[in-house]
Amino acid sequence: MSDLFQTHAVVREVGLRDGLQSLQRVMPTEFKQQWIQRAYEAGMREIEVASFVPPKLLPQMADAAEVVAFACSLPELLVVSLVPNAKGAERAIAAGAQQLILPISASYAHSMANVRKTPDDMIAEVKAICALRDGQTAHGVTVEAGIGTAFGCALQGSVSEAEVLRLAEAALTAGADCISLADTVGYADPAYVRRLFRQVKALAGDRFICGHFHDTRGLALANIYASLEAGVARFDASLAGIGGCPFAPGATGNVATEDVVFMLEQMGISTGINLAALLDVRQYVGEQLQGECLSGSIYTAGLPKHFSQTGAMAS
Repeated sequence: MSDLFQTHAVVREVGLRDGLQSLQRVMPTEFKQQWIQRAYEAGMREIEVASFVPPKLLPQMADAAEVVAFACSLPELLVVSLVPNAKGAERAIAAGAQQLILPISASYAHSMANVRKTPDDMIAEVKAICALRDGQTAHGVTVEAGIGTAFGCALQGSVSEAEVLRLAEAALTAGADCISLADTVGYADPAYVRRLFRQVKALAGDRFICGHFHDTRGLALANIYASLEAGVARFDASLAGIGGCPFAPGATGNVATEDVVFMLEQMGISTGINLAALLDVRQYVGEQLQGECLSGSIYTAGLPKHFSQTGAMAS
């Protein structure tokens, strides 16, 4: 492995939120719990399990509190939830969520379509959520500002790097513990990722923690490689590549978790995830989601005969 890269990376599963919310059907709570349990047994230690959006708007997440409560029963699992506002944050904290992600679109048009608020309105929500968290003395709960459409928007078109940097700084000033950047519609390329990530890293330091890439145009893995070059080693991914943003045309397809884990492990970067066990989870999830659009190369092709994983947790 090149000395340019870290020896360890974190892969955060987001299929239970970003993936399932994109489906027309509502999946049973038991299925979600089984997915979490099996992913945990495969070595996954960070999972975005739900979104605290009003059930009438997103019935796929109506059981968010129950799913969070189950996930919290698993030792050393970081239980992450998306919250669109302070009211959602209050519900998430009450359910036991340990990390809250507030989506902030760098695109004005996408922000209005997604949450019906401007990007600066969402910065105000960051401040309100942090005040709520601190007022409830919710010890250990962290707030992540997830800056979406950071590389462009299918509704608006281009998004300036200056705007992404402005929102990143504003979110941290408002009290966010950390920030992440998302290529919501799959517009990024490796050179762009390397350049923007280095700028945000220079601004936020270790508080810039994660990259979220959609594989809409087939560049997600290349963009993850560029992220590593820029010093970021935590990535969101969705098992079987399910999910996307319903308010962003053409944004279907998160990068597949199993492909990300394979690439990292093949490069000698440990994830702590047993890939063979993860592929068993992929098999289970795929069986339950028959008829849905599933993707992922390593599940289809299989592991190379010479592949040998070291340092992963036992299944």
